[in-house]
Amino acid sequence: LSFRREKFIEKGGPDGGDGGRGGDVIFVADENVNTLVGFRYKQELKAENGESGQKRNRHGRSGAELLVKVPVGTVVRRDNGELIVDLDHNGMRAVVAKGGDGGFGNAHFKSSTRQAPRVAEVGESGEAFEATLELKLLADVGLVGFPNAGKSTFLSVVSNARPEIADYAFTTLSPNLGVADIDDSSILIADIPGLIEGASEGKGLGDAFLRHIERTAVLLHLVDAYQDDVAAAYKTIRAELAAYGDELVHRPEVVALTKTEGLDEELITWKLSELQAVVPAETPLFAISSSSHSGITEVLRELRTQIEQVRADEAVMQEQDDEDDGLPVIRLTEAKQAAGWKVRVEEGRYIVTGDKIEKFAARTNFSNVHGVNRLRDILQKMGIAHELRRAGAKGEDIIVIGENTGYQFTLLEQ
Repeated sequence: LSFRREKFIEKGGPDGGDGGRGGDVIFVADENVNTLVGFRYKQELKAENGESGQKRNRHGRSGAELLVKVPVGTVVRRDNGELIVDLDHNGMRAVVAKGGDGGFGNAHFKSSTRQAPRVAEVGESGEAFEATLELKLLADVGLVGFPNAGKSTFLSVVSNARPEIADYAFTTLSPNLGVADIDDSSILIADIPGLIEGASEGKGLGDAFLRHIERTAVLLHLVDAYQDDVAAAYKTIRAELAAYGDELVHRPEVVALTKTEGLDEELITWKLSELQAVVPAETPLFAISSSSHSGITEVLRELRTQIEQVRADEAVMQEQDDEDDGLPVIRLTEAKQAAGWKVRVEEGRYIVTGDKIEKFAARTNFSNVHGVNRLRDILQKMGIAHELRRAGAKGEDIIVIGENTGYQFTLLEQ
């Protein structure tokens, strides 16, 4: 709020500049970043504030945006669980929190009838909230099965990954990724820590890592041939997938009986027949040995075929979605939606809600009577004042703008 003051210039007029806009917090998916561990030590992300306007019509500088690099596959949610963005490919950018607009200086309000405005706006607050960051691996194939079913051994044989391998359960404590080459193509495989009965409810390690197979195209279900009841082992894992979510249980699947190098053909055939009785008819079934490499190539080729089919189906669905997006849809423009408002009476107070009027209230300096009078004029022009009077509001009644904002005043100047 400023007026030009110079020698020999009487009534120089308003010259207060506008405030600068606050910076945005922007997340960028970067394939060179692998974990979210950095956020454990830096948990507050804040872009730069905009600078205040100055005399002589000098506008404040806008705040610099904050670019935050995160791994590809990062999901960002608000504290209420609302999905903000799913950064599922390299280079993807998303504004996670928007900076607030700067307020107008009094030079903005000069007109032929108002040559000495004493109104200046405050800047809007930027978005501030707690967010949850979750990393989901991006892979073509997800390995599932009981602990010690041979998942890590399989991954070490078919790829250059070197997961820890030992003869005890829960050897794998975190997901591992490996690239398997087959013929003239390659497959990205994720080894998920072993599941146990009750994993979907938090038992064992599986509950923490089931999310990583949500994105996979195909599941490779490994069943230890040395299990007393291979059919029961298979059904237990399938039940945990179903309990976690319907989407996982309907994911294309390949089943492999592992560690067959020490068994005779008759026993292998019997074990396969037990599995065949519980595995869906359309699900491919193999007997493999990672140590002798028996059946490995056949499994990888089947996985590649399944992946290609899934990706082709996804491309068709995307095309259909794009075509559907081309259909004409009649809806209110964003401007008209923002201009909408509602009035309700609660405990003797009149509460007004709506994007546009709340934005005006956020920029009003309630300690400046001229600023509050301007807000009353806006209520009048938008038709809100008329609706308030219809609802029974009198001049001395309290008007509140927004929910739990603290923006309150009387309908008429006191």
